[in-house]
Amino acid sequence: MKKVYLIVALTICMLLTSAVVFAGPADDSMKIGMRGDNVKMLQKLLSEKGFNVGEIDGIFGKMTLKAVKDFQSSSGLTADGVVGKDTLMTLGRASNTEFNPSRASRSLTMNASAYSAYDDGNGHYTFGGNLVRKGFVAVDPTVIPLGTRLFIPGYGHAIADDIGGAIKGNRIDIAFGSHGEAMDFGRQQVTVYILD
Repeated sequence: MKKVYLIVALTICMLLTSAVVFAGPADDSMKIGMRGDNVKMLQKLLSEKGFNVGEIDGIFGKMTLKAVKDFQSSSGLTADGVVGKDTLMTLGRASNTEFNPSRASRSLTMNASAYSAYDDGNGHYTFGGNLVRKGFVAVDPTVIPLGTRLFIPGYGHAIADDIGGAIKGNRIDIAFGSHGEAMDFGRQQVTVYILD
């Protein structure tokens, strides 16, 4: 009788195993055209990291695709616009290290503008010698010393690495990877948290 149970159990295991093999792995990736709560959560996480997704509406459209590609590129991932396991894990790790205001030594309310290396009259390098891209900002060094680590809600972590002729006092110029992103940001008042 034990042999019969063993044979039945082995047969069931073999059938289940072969069904899984033939079905292949489940594809839980998110890509352009998809909709739903998972896309909405993705948009929220990307937005919190400073990547512009437009409206958080649960629709994986062109702006969400661009934000995903920008995030993948900035994280050293293949920038294919498909949110698979690697992208989700990297985004999750980034979210786990999200900013906590209690870590800031102080905060400033500042008038912010945006720029990119592709704007007329701008160079491709910051004053500190880095390529102008997301994660660097221009400041008045008498207000925020160069090299200071910052956090700006809606943008993310940044380093004060650039200066500008019009950036005086409580003004900050926030770098983006493209002219379009800089134009989308425009001018606004932001809270800048000083981390150093």
